Amino acid sequence: MRNQREGTIRGYYNDGHGSRGHCTYGIGILVHRGPCTAEELRRPLTSAQIEASFASAIREAERAVRNNVTHQQLTQAQFDALVSYAFNTGARGARETFQRVDRGDLQGAANTIMSNTYSRQHGRRVFMPGLVQRRREESAPFREAR
Repeated sequence: MRNQREGTIRGYYNDGHGSRGHCTYGIGILVHRGPCTAEELRRPLTSAQIEASFASAIREAERAVRNNVTHQQLTQAQFDALVSYAFNTGARGARETFQRVDRGDLQGAANTIMSNTYSRQHGRRVFMPGLVQRRREESAPFREAR
């Protein structure tokens, strides 16, 4: 996931549509919704801070998958895809997908993942073209399931 999707930026940036995106840093770590402040954009980050935040976020996403998918055995590819998805959307944003997977509705889960290519910015739903390929990759293990 890290090498394929998330680049490392040694500082804060607005993820999404330039100055209208959400304040993020490092390897896709959301700081808060809405743009970064001028102070945040100037704030330096060390590699150690970025690595620690990324590792923590991945552990949180893994925990969310394990806590929410308890009735369906996952392949490694499915688990990895759900971790990637939960890392990107947060556990709350992945809730419907988790529920579908847990019920065994893998095609429905794939469709739900693919439909999540928008971000809410300044109260508006904005299409994020950069998410399309990511969602294809995340949904593939569920589409390919028996």
